[in-house]
Amino acid sequence: MAPAGPASPRAPWRGRLLALLGIVLVAFNLRTAVAALSPVLGRVGEDIALSPAFVGFLGMLPPLCYAAFGILTPSVARRFGLERTLVGSLLLLTGGLAWRGLAADAAQLVLASVVTFAAMGVGNVLLPPLVKRYFPERIGLLTTVYVTAMSVSTLVPPLLAEPVAEAAGWRVSVGEWAVVAAVALVPWAMLLARPASRAPGGSDEPAAGLLALAARSPLGWALLVVFAAAGFNAYSAFAWLPEILHDLAGSAPAEAGALLSLYAAMGIPAGLFVPVLAVRFGWVRPLVWFAVLAFVIGYLGLLLAPGHVTWLWVALVGCGPMLFPLSLVLINLRTRSHDGAVALSGFVQSAGYLVVAAGPLAVGLLHEASGGWRWPLLLLLASALPAAVAGAVVARSRFLEDERR
Repeated sequence: MAPAGPASPRAPWRGRLLALLGIVLVAFNLRTAVAALSPVLGRVGEDIALSPAFVGFLGMLPPLCYAAFGILTPSVARRFGLERTLVGSLLLLTGGLAWRGLAADAAQLVLASVVTFAAMGVGNVLLPPLVKRYFPERIGLLTTVYVTAMSVSTLVPPLLAEPVAEAAGWRVSVGEWAVVAAVALVPWAMLLARPASRAPGGSDEPAAGLLALAARSPLGWALLVVFAAAGFNAYSAFAWLPEILHDLAGSAPAEAGALLSLYAAMGIPAGLFVPVLAVRFGWVRPLVWFAVLAFVIGYLGLLLAPGHVTWLWVALVGCGPMLFPLSLVLINLRTRSHDGAVALSGFVQSAGYLVVAAGPLAVGLLHEASGGWRWPLLLLLASALPAAVAGAVVARSRFLEDERR
């Protein structure tokens, strides 16, 4: 069965510019809340009492919410449709972001953050099937576009947070992103006002059945391993890499911050090229192996020669999370319908983010128990190795829907 789509491949953009704009805007909103608060936590603490444990809990909220609410998304999307579900999540996102800026105490800040990250969890799951629905013949290109938008949305908020907080206060700095989320509503509301532009539904199988199929599928589990390897390492790096570099390589705080930016910047070329290479050339297995090899060499470099060419080890470790855009494009390449893509996306991202949430905590506990960084780095290295085996499974040209027994 060919994937459903609202337009003929002979006219790939006609009638779908709104969808393209909507996908880009949604992608840009999926990381702003994660990156906008931490740079101004000192200012927030002047108004709201924030303990270190509370700050750590806030850091764990994004992946936990992505997991908890992402698993509910296939059933909700099956009942209300992709577009309506997305509009609902954007409304929640707008409200949650505004509420964070207005929070009067720590409890409100947590509740507002839960609403915000829940909405983002829904958006995480819906983006791959929306690409499959509106651009089935441009999956690689559109995945590149929206992954790049996500990367930019991680880089921009920290750059603006402190200057805006200095000029207008932390509440404006944190809450201003509600306006950006509200803008993302516009193209989807316009699409909903044009029923003819919406594609028909996919398979007749209930969402729960497809989700269960993904949960027992070797393909689903292999893709979960690839996705989790990327996120486990990325979230651990953002939490601990500056401290690792300070202790092992003697990096000054400014240098460690610059190296963390280098780590993050490696995700931009990965987002630009990985989806296209996977779709156009089918280089799934080589890409997985390259990412795992980059992880291994980078971590070994930090273990054995941290003070020499530190930038190279950081850059290599930063190449490893290229498994993230690869996982996203494979969600579409390994499903026949957008319903299948929703189910596979829901399973992989929900279960995957549960594993991801454990990364920074496990690294911190292991560091505290061992008194050094050797065992935490060995844990991170070991966490990447299963992806090499899983890559052999996801590289096969197979579809989730064909694994029914």
